[in-house]
Amino acid sequence: MPAAAALSSAGMLAIEVSAGIGAFIVNAAARAGVPPAELEKRTGFAASWADDPDARIPLEMETALWEEAARAARDSAFGLHAAETLRPGVFDVLDYVVRAAPTVRASWERLARYNRLVHDDAVFTISERPDGVVRIEHTLSRPGAVQSRHAAEFTLASLVVVGAQMSGAPLAPTAVELHHAPPDAAARAEHLRLFGVAPRYGRAANALDLPGHAAARPVASADPLLSRIVVRHAEALLAERPAAAESAADKVRRILTGLLGDDGTGASLATVSARLHMSERSLQRRLADEGVTFDGVLDELRRELALRFLADEKVAIAEIAYLLGYSEPSAFHRAFKRWTGTTPADARQRRRHDGAG
Repeated sequence: MPAAAALSSAGMLAIEVSAGIGAFIVNAAARAGVPPAELEKRTGFAASWADDPDARIPLEMETALWEEAARAARDSAFGLHAAETLRPGVFDVLDYVVRAAPTVRASWERLARYNRLVHDDAVFTISERPDGVVRIEHTLSRPGAVQSRHAAEFTLASLVVVGAQMSGAPLAPTAVELHHAPPDAAARAEHLRLFGVAPRYGRAANALDLPGHAAARPVASADPLLSRIVVRHAEALLAERPAAAESAADKVRRILTGLLGDDGTGASLATVSARLHMSERSLQRRLADEGVTFDGVLDELRRELALRFLADEKVAIAEIAYLLGYSEPSAFHRAFKRWTGTTPADARQRRRHDGAG
C-alpha cells in the first residue's frame, strides 16, 4: 500500500483522492511563492507521493492543502487562480481522456464517468433544460463530506478554463452557483472576471449553466484514434478501482428521492426499510452507526430539493410542498422557515432579485 493511501484510517467509508491532486495544489502554491516544505509541515503531505500514480490521500488532507495554500499565498481566490494554470496532462489519464473528447459536452460526460480515477466521492451530473441550457452540477455524494470552498471554485473554474482551451473560445456561463457562503470582495471580483457572471452563493449544489451551443462546440484538436486508445485505458483503470462503498444513509437518500418524486406518501421508515430488505430497527441501528437518523436524512434531502425546486420559477410553491411529501403547504412553510430562517416566497423573491442584479 502506498504511504499516502495508508494515511486513511476511517475504514470502508473513508473518502480518498489521488495524491496527484495534492501535488497540483502544492505546485500551484509554489508558483504563488509558497515553499512546498511549508505545506508539507502544515498538512503532512509530501509531493513525492504523487510519483506513485496509485497513491491516494484522505479528503481531509486535500481540504487542508487547499486551505493552507490559500492562507500562505494570501489569496482568497486561490482555487480560481490554480484552475487558470491547468495544462494538458496535469491529471494524467483523466485529463487526456477528457481532452480527447469530440465536443465540450462529451468532455463533461467523460469527466462524470471517469472522475473516480482521482476522487472517490465527487459526482458530476449533466442535464439539459427545454430552452437548451446545459447544466453541470458538482457535489460530494456522502452525507457529512466537507469540501474546501477553494476546491469547489477550482472545479467549476476548471470546466470553464479547460473548455475554452479545447474549443478555442470562452464558454461564457449564463449562471454560476456555489454551495458555500460569499467570500470576500476580492474573491467575488475574481469570480466575476473568470466566469463573466456573478455567482449565486449558498445554493444546493455547485453548478454551471451554459448555452447549448457552447456545450456543443467541437474540440478542434480531437483525434478519434487517440480518443479510442485513452478511453480503453481509462476503462481498464476504472475497472481496477474498487466500487465506492454506499453507506446506509446513501441508500436511504437514493430510495427517498424516488419516493418523494412519486408523491411522497411512502417516504417512511417502514417503506424504506422494506425496500432495503431490513427491519426498521436494523436500519435505524445502521444509520446510528453512521451518526445520522432516518428523520435527519429525510429532512436534509427535503431541504436540498426545496432549494432546487425554488430555483425553477415554473414550479409553484404549493406544488413544491407536494413534491416533497408534505400533506399541506403550511407544513412545508414551517420546515423551510426552520431550515433557512425565511419563507419559500421570500427566498424565491430574493433569488429573483439576485439574478436580476
